[in-house]
Order: sequence, then C-alpha cells, then structure tokens
Amino acid sequence: MSRDMSLFEPVRVGSLVLPNRVVMAPLGRARAEPASREPSASVATYYVQRATAGLIVSEATHISAESVSRPGTSAIHSAGQVAAWRRVTDAVHAAGGRIFQQLFHLGRKADPARVPSGRLPGAPSAIAAVGEFSTPAGPRPFPIPRALELAEIPGVVSEFAFAAQNAQRAGFDGVEIHGANGFLVDQFLRDGANQRSDRYGGPIENRARFLLEVVDAVSAELGSDRVGVRISPHATSDGSRDSAPHALYAHVAKELSVRNLAYLHLIEPVGTPANDQLGRTVRRAFNGPLILCGGFDNASARVALAEGRADLIAFGVGFIANPDLALRLQLDAPWNPPDPTTFYSGGDRGYIDYPFLNPA
Repeated sequence: MSRDMSLFEPVRVGSLVLPNRVVMAPLGRARAEPASREPSASVATYYVQRATAGLIVSEATHISAESVSRPGTSAIHSAGQVAAWRRVTDAVHAAGGRIFQQLFHLGRKADPARVPSGRLPGAPSAIAAVGEFSTPAGPRPFPIPRALELAEIPGVVSEFAFAAQNAQRAGFDGVEIHGANGFLVDQFLRDGANQRSDRYGGPIENRARFLLEVVDAVSAELGSDRVGVRISPHATSDGSRDSAPHALYAHVAKELSVRNLAYLHLIEPVGTPANDQLGRTVRRAFNGPLILCGGFDNASARVALAEGRADLIAFGVGFIANPDLALRLQLDAPWNPPDPTTFYSGGDRGYIDYPFLNPA
C-alpha cells in the first residue's frame, strides 16, 4: 500500500469517518487563562490552524479543581470553561476539523498549594512521584500523596463522567481518557505506584478496575463510540513502573476491546528495542482502531501503517511547529523546526506564528 493510500485514506473512528489517518497528539502548551483555566482566543486560533488533521486530540484538560498544577493548563469543570471551549470547538468545526478532548486527573502529581481543599493530592498509594514540579519559588520535589480512601474513588469516577458531560456541552466530538504519563489513571494501573490491598490494588484485574470504571462511566454519558483511551507503557521516569507490563497492557487492551471504544492510543517511541515493544501485544488484544504515537516522521509512519501495526499515527512536536503538518506529510515537504523555548511560554510567539507552506 502506498503512503498516500495509507496515511491519506479515510478511516472510521467510532462515530466519525476521518478524511485521513493523521492525528494531532494532545499537547499541553500552557496557554489557557492563568486564573480561570479557560482557553483564550489564541487557543482557538491554534487548533483551527491544525484542523486539517484527521483528528485533533486537545491538550490534557483537568476534570477537577483538585487536579491542578501550573497556571495556563486548561480545565473543563466550570460553566465558564465549557463556554470558552465551545468557542474553540465551533471554530474547529467551521474549519472542517474534528476534535476530542483529553480528560485527566493529576493524582499524586498535583500541586498541593493550588488544590482548593488544602489537602495533599490523592493517589492510589502514599508513594511520591519521582522528580520535581514547577512552583513560583522554583522546582520542588513531588509531595508524598495521601492514599485515596475506598469511599472516595467513586467520586473521582463521577468527576470524569461530569467532565465528559461538559465536553459534550462544549461541542467536542468525543473524549480521550488520559491513562498515560504517570497521572492518576496510570498510577492505578501500575504496581510501582499502586500498592493497595483492596479491590483497586494487587492483581492486574484490580489495578485496571479504576480505568475501566472511568471508561464505563464516561461511555454511559457519551456512548462508547465517542471515547478513546491513551496509554504509555514506556513512560517510567516518574516512577510509574510495572513489574509485568506485557501482561498488564494485554489485559487492559482486551478489556477495552470488548467495550467498543472509538480507539486506543498507544505511546511507543520509535526505536523502542524489540524485546520491550508492546505494540503487537496491544494490537492482538484490541480489535478497534489503534493510534500509535512516539516520534514518527513521514517514513516511519508509512512503514507502521504498511506493516499493519496501527490504523492511525499521532504526531506531537511535528504539529507544534507545523500547523499544516498533514499537507507536509502528503507532499513529503520539509518540516519547520520547533522552538522548545516557547513550548510553555504563555504567549503567541511559538504558538500561532509558525509558517505555513502556503501563507494564503
């Protein structure tokens, strides 16, 4: 199959038929309003510029005021946030695009100073993440979180469901549950962060329970064909490791498969050693559309699709610097280089001013 017939042929993803298989990966850019966490007019411009992607997945969006970190990250738990996101989705749809909202809870990686309740962040277990987070006084180590009480967990699941309702009110075509990168769902999944002894800890089936309850609650609101899930088996730098990743993610993929989701989104970096790769394990267990993400370029994306390792390819940094990345992929044109110093700068420079191939 040729590149154009693979990357640029339509594909059904849940209730949508996408015009191509190029996905804009979720990219936190810290451009929301600092106090309200509402997306600004520049956020709408940013996504509209990239509306030629087959599917846009929004930046990770907080489901709760108890899940907050640095200013500029967006949220979807207030009426003002819903209204501001509605302006973004309306603009994307007017430009011919499709957009899912990524929903997440930071869990143990929340900033205690910004949590309204004043309590320590909640997590599966009282185990601190490895590393530091940004504060006005400079970087600080992640705190030791408090272990969520068993009675608290249904409330967090309900927060995901409420956020999904808000995403629907805001006009999103669907939602992606963020089960990756060491945030709360991922913390429950992996035994490096989850050492509970109740029904949410211990065996793989128990550790996957929180994710599946979130998926079921969100699907009850939107329909499963408007729900995707993102996982990152190889992201371990913050201590979110697992002792048996192949078994864990085979189980997760199998359970998600029977739920008839829109897609499963797997982060597996290009160049992952063969013995560590989980893509084929996930592919065998999950029968729906599979998105792969992890530093792909035109050539490696073409190979992954031609070999049947994925149905769609997500691009992250490529979309930061190339609003017309889909066209550049189609024409095999050069990519603009990104400026990492502006990834989280908070202004329009390095956000909505990257050049298009055709300035018109």
